[in-house]
Amino acid sequence: MPTLLHVDSSPRADSVSRDLTQRYVAAWKKQNPSGTVIERNVALEPIPFVTESWIHAVYTDPAARTPEQRKLLEVSDTLVDEFLAADILVLGVPMWNFGVPAPFKAWIDQVTRVGRTFQYTESGSKGLAKAKRAIVMTARGGWYTQDSPYSAFDQQEPYIRTILAFLGIPNVDVIHAEKQNMGAENAAAACKAAQESVAVLTTAAA
Repeated sequence: MPTLLHVDSSPRADSVSRDLTQRYVAAWKKQNPSGTVIERNVALEPIPFVTESWIHAVYTDPAARTPEQRKLLEVSDTLVDEFLAADILVLGVPMWNFGVPAPFKAWIDQVTRVGRTFQYTESGSKGLAKAKRAIVMTARGGWYTQDSPYSAFDQQEPYIRTILAFLGIPNVDVIHAEKQNMGAENAAAACKAAQESVAVLTTAAA
């Protein structure tokens, strides 16, 4: 049975990115009635930030970890297990200050684990993710696509693509709902276009 990991990172009740991810997940459930969906909103269920003790625990041989170190890694172990179980990732990521929200970055840091989600080899790093693809839905107040004069400000999509490829998922679709702070008409038009893109993806996946 396929497994979908759905991670949202907006705390807003009227989140645009979450609306888009929910549309995709609802369609996926209809197409995969026996599939498993793992749901997380890291903005509402805060993920702990990495600490020095956490780093020491990660780089300690698992067989030599103290009870305190194993306890410290419990959240990370759970998140890594979810990540590795997924056949597809659906990520809702609003743009904050040209990048990703801190809760989403905290989730990334907890699942980026040497020996579990990536490993070093003689030819370089190798991602260990099982997921065959990721679908990322974003909401952005401005306009940052390649035809925008502000495209260089986009530290969101390049980062997401880079870290997912590092973990072994180069197949990434990104749907942007842009111009959310550029007037109601622009925001509505961008949302409609993003919703139509989601519909195309769900149809293609059927």
